[in-house]
Order: sequence, then structure tokens, then C-alpha cells
Amino acid sequence: MGGYVPPMSAPVDPALRHPEKRKRPQTRGPAKPDWIRVPAPAGAVFQETLDIVKKGKLHTVCEEAACPNIGQCWAQRHASFLIMGDICTRACAFCNVATGRPEALDPMEPLRVAVAVARMGLNHVVVTSVDRDDLPDGGAQHYVQTIQAIRAKAPGCSVEVLTPDFKKCVESVDIVAKSSPDVFNHNLETVPRLYPAVRPGARYFTSLRLLQRVKEVDAGIFTKSGLMVGLGESQDEVAQVLDDMRGAGVDFVTIGQYLQPTPRHAPLARYWTPQEFAALERLSYSKGFSMVQATPLTRSSHHAGEAFARLKAARYP
Repeated sequence: MGGYVPPMSAPVDPALRHPEKRKRPQTRGPAKPDWIRVPAPAGAVFQETLDIVKKGKLHTVCEEAACPNIGQCWAQRHASFLIMGDICTRACAFCNVATGRPEALDPMEPLRVAVAVARMGLNHVVVTSVDRDDLPDGGAQHYVQTIQAIRAKAPGCSVEVLTPDFKKCVESVDIVAKSSPDVFNHNLETVPRLYPAVRPGARYFTSLRLLQRVKEVDAGIFTKSGLMVGLGESQDEVAQVLDDMRGAGVDFVTIGQYLQPTPRHAPLARYWTPQEFAALERLSYSKGFSMVQATPLTRSSHHAGEAFARLKAARYP
């Protein structure tokens, strides 16, 4: 990535990490093509965004997940906030976020996020989180408090949430949806066949049902989901997932290239070409999605504000 090494997660006691993650064999995928490379982050606005995040004692998925778009997004004052700490209770094979035993929730975190949103002058913010299977509601009420705080401090800012599956408490989906986020995002991530290897703690139809349930609570909420390609899925399998998403009423799909964070993460099978991503975009629109983003560097929150504006324009011309 142009010599830039993405920031890694904070060190975690190895004793806290899941055994399956420690024992995963080290593999390296094919050489990175030119269309994946990005410039190193730099500039005054990037540094200003970094300062706001650090002074607010906040976490961002941009950093924790080693997103390749961090330089571009932060230079435009775009950041996706990671709430409920930076340690996840699951060990998904594709994810660079640290796994272990999380700390107790910080009751002041929602306010700090809201203050940072106001300071950055955001018109649209993405709020996501680690999985918190240790909490009875999976952290649903913390999401609600964060949404409410943002709307109090930055009333002109639209709010997009990217939630876990809340598999231990299906009512948590209702709790978050009833707070009326502008966009409710939950990523399917990959095709059903690969779930045991890639998302061992999740279930495909649980995630699909979550997206459907959001629409049942409030049909006016835009729903969104995302896929990674490059893990060994076939084009037919991707097409079936797109059909499943549309069957659940999903409005907006993002499709991006999986990038193996370290040799111990899920192996990269191949890089999909820009031409293949363009074909996926055409296929997705043909299936009825209102908004599609499909490029090698597409991520759930990349250009989320611009996409939300286009979604609203499509629904309310």
C-alpha cells in the first residue's frame, strides 16, 4: 500500500485470545496488484482528525481493522467510530480487531463520540462496535445512547449504525431500530459455505433475519449490508447472497476485496479484478438494489455520507 503500514490493534494478553486464532496456520496470498495500492496518509486535516480521536480517547474501525482507506477518509474528516472498546468477544478469521475479554462499558463514551462528531463537523457518521457477547443485550442500549448523544450535539448529522448480529438477544435489533438510525447496516461478509471458517461465531441466516427484522420494525430505515470477495467464493454463490439480501429488503450493498491482515488470518484465495467488480455492480443493480458500491477498495463506511445522500435522492426525488 505505497509503503504505508496500517495501524494495528493494541497488544492483548495472548492468554485472552481464542485458541483457534492462535493455532491458525500462517499463510500468505498472491502478490498485491497495482489496483489495491493506496498512498500513505498525510496532511494537516488527517492529523487534525487523528488528534480529535486521540484526545477524545476514542476508537475507530479505521485504525483497529487496518482499513486501507484511512488516509483518504481522514483527510476528508470522515471517521467511523468503534464503540464499546477495542476488544471483541469473537475471533472472525478475516478481522484484525483484537479478540479477548473486554472491559466494562464506559458510560461517557456516547458523549465523547458525539463531541468528536460535532468538532469534526460531520454531516454523516458511521458508528460500529466490537461484538459484545458478554453483555445481555449485546450492547444495544449503548448504541441507542450514542445515537441520542450525536443527535443532541450534532443535530444536522445523519447516523449510520453497523451492528453485530446480537445473536443472544434478538430483541436488541428492535431496540436499536426503534432509535431510528438513518441507515442500519449489518454485514453478511461472505457466502454461507464459508461461514464455519470465516465467521465461526456467526450464522448466515441469523444475520439475514436481522436485516429483515429492521424493516419490520421501521420500513423507513435504509438497510445496508456488505460482502468481501477473494476468500474462495464462486460468482454463483455471490449472486445467491445478493438475492437473499434483496429478499430481506436490503436497500444498499457494498462489495469489496478481502485483504488478509496477517499471515494468521483467513488465507486470500485471489484478487478480483476491477472489471469483475464492475460486473458485480451491474448484477447488483439488476437485482433491484437502490445503491451499490463495488470496487476493490470498497468498505462498509467508505463514502458512506455521499452514498446516503444518493439513497435519499433516489427515494425522495
